[in-house]
Amino acid sequence: MDSLVDFSKETQVKVQPAESQRKGKQIGIMGGTFNPVHMAHLVAAEQAMTKLHLDEVWFIPDNIPPHKDAPLNVSARDRATMLDLATKDNPRFRVKLLELFRGGVSYTIDTMRYLTKKAPENTYYLIMGSDQVNSFHKWKNAEELAKLATLVGIRRPGYPQDPQYSMIWVDAPDIRLSSTAIRRAVSVGTSIRYLVPDKVREYIEEKGLYRD
Repeated sequence: MDSLVDFSKETQVKVQPAESQRKGKQIGIMGGTFNPVHMAHLVAAEQAMTKLHLDEVWFIPDNIPPHKDAPLNVSARDRATMLDLATKDNPRFRVKLLELFRGGVSYTIDTMRYLTKKAPENTYYLIMGSDQVNSFHKWKNAEELAKLATLVGIRRPGYPQDPQYSMIWVDAPDIRLSSTAIRRAVSVGTSIRYLVPDKVREYIEEKGLYRD
């Protein structure tokens, strides 16, 4: 994805030629608002990718999150651009804008139905943080979703984990960051250097995001 996201283009999942279709890929899926994307997101994706031997990790920003009440105070274009800036130096990270183009409330089940229909030869791994693991049973069509994708939990030391579905656990460094804390830091003029990739920090400063 180019740094300047062209929302006039139709988003497509690139399907491999027939010969490679039979083999398929191991694809990690990371969803979220990414408002903004930060280092903990990237570390979790890298740990899952390397430890589970995934071919790629796809970052899929949601349009309207179903589980969060906080308003999205930046545009979808800004969130997608920051995500692109954060991931472009990793050739196995991809940004997919499926949910932004679909519009409305973003439900993971809709995305996974689309992906498994469009490219059924792939195997999908849904990567979740500890808080998402504990609330997964409340997600829309959770039982069906657990059949469409292998569930992967990023283990956080000392965090109570009570999954109600089978889960592959991945240990990752305990980096306790949240997009909420980063937005709050920017709003009061606190440095976010090393909390987000430098290109993301520069974009936030250039655009004056999260100041209000």
